Amino acid sequence: MRHDLDRTDLRVLRELQQDGRLPIIELANRISLSPTACQRRVKKLEDSGVIAGYAAQLDPAALDQQVEAFVQVSIERQSRETSLAFQDAVRRLPQVRACYVMTGDLDYLLHVAVADLQAFAEFSMKVLIGLPGVKDVRSSLVLEAIKKNNGVRAP
Repeated sequence: MRHDLDRTDLRVLRELQQDGRLPIIELANRISLSPTACQRRVKKLEDSGVIAGYAAQLDPAALDQQVEAFVQVSIERQSRETSLAFQDAVRRLPQVRACYVMTGDLDYLLHVAVADLQAFAEFSMKVLIGLPGVKDVRSSLVLEAIKKNNGVRAP
C-alpha cells in the first residue's frame, strides 16, 4: 500500500530511524514543528502502518555472537508443504537473524549469527542439514560489515 508522504513526514521518519527514543519535543525542534503537530504526525504515521514499531539495536558481539554468515539453502521439492515446514523450522532457530525467500538458483537466504566457528559448524552440519526438505547448503562468512542499516530508505 502506497502512502502519500510529504517532506515533513519524511523528515520525521529519518529522525526516528536514527533514534526511535527521541522525545517528541526534541523531534519537533529538529523538524521545526510544534510538539502537538509533531505528535499528530507521528501518531498518523503509526496508525497508517508506515511506522511499524520501535526496537532496540543490539550489538551481536556484546551478546557473544561473534560470527555472522549468509547461508544459501536449496530445498528438494518446491511443494507448499515442504516450504512451509522449512519456514516453520527456521522461525524457531535463534541463530537465524533473518530468512528471505529468493529467486534464482537458491530458495532461501539466511542471515545467521553464532558465538564462534565451532558453533557455526555445528549449526550448519547438524541443524541446517536436518531441516525439512534441505537439499543443499552453501555458506559465506562475514569478514567485515562495511555498511549496516536497519532502516528503510524513505522515498
